[in-house]
Amino acid sequence: MKSILLSIFFISFLAQSQVYKKSEPFTHTYSIVALDETTGEMGVAVQSHWFSVGSLVIYGEAEVGVVATQSLVNPAYGPKGLALMKQGLKPQQALEVLLANDEGQAYRQVAMLNKEGLTATHTGKLCIEEAGHKRGKNYSVQANMMLKNTVVDAMARAFENYSGNLEDRLMAALKAAEREQGDIRGKQSAAILIVNAKATGNSWQDTKMELRVEDSDNPIEELERLVKVHKAYDFMNKGDVAMENGDSKTAEDMYLNAQQMFPENLEMQYWYAVNLLNNNDIDKALPILKSIFETNNNWRTLTSRLVRSKLLNVSPEVLKTVMEL
Repeated sequence: MKSILLSIFFISFLAQSQVYKKSEPFTHTYSIVALDETTGEMGVAVQSHWFSVGSLVIYGEAEVGVVATQSLVNPAYGPKGLALMKQGLKPQQALEVLLANDEGQAYRQVAMLNKEGLTATHTGKLCIEEAGHKRGKNYSVQANMMLKNTVVDAMARAFENYSGNLEDRLMAALKAAEREQGDIRGKQSAAILIVNAKATGNSWQDTKMELRVEDSDNPIEELERLVKVHKAYDFMNKGDVAMENGDSKTAEDMYLNAQQMFPENLEMQYWYAVNLLNNNDIDKALPILKSIFETNNNWRTLTSRLVRSKLLNVSPEVLKTVMEL
């Protein structure tokens, strides 16, 4: 009985202050919330003709769900919606609690998705046309103030038909919206957030990806570039962990994967070459390091410092050869 009363109090507390204010941001936009059925990852992505849309619209928590709150946006729907779902409410139940206590609900557009892939979506009757949403298995797409009424269908088709990981499918949906000319005002900012299926309690481990383009002439294009950079640096991070654990072969493989994505990136070239040295593949490492040193001699200076930190394990003779490149 006590737990039931606490839950009722908690829901009542969360539902407070859902009042429409004319000062609320004018974040008309299109977005998608989705679950990757294979990995359990949950993601939300958005684009708008508004500065820093990601800081207002998208929210997520590992092992709980994701939320997109837009139109005349009430950002409280994000944390409050997640809190309600974390308490065990289904997305539809959580959304109904918040809408029931929001005098501005006619202006809201909100989508919620939980760890089971269940969704709930609301498009208020006073959202600016073209406005609408579409839900499918493990996803919901929603848009308002679009130039045409074809945006949500295009986003849904793109997400359903694209094969790949979650971030690529989310990006496919955003690009499909833009091909339909998207926001009637144009484009300015975009963001993507992906959280893991299981929570560790450490935010830096529970969030797989969180990227924002705050202000750009081509935010979708820039966000897609950042997603690719993120993937490459994920390999770099795994390489760093392998180096820390003394597994230079795995480190070499990880750094090579990153380098193959961005062949001109000196950082990726450098750590790949360092691990070639650690794996006694000296002849392969030397020409790479020579090219790097000729581009920026600071990398040569850094190389000598790696020995003391035990990240470069070569003989004095090999180190001398490297330093004289």
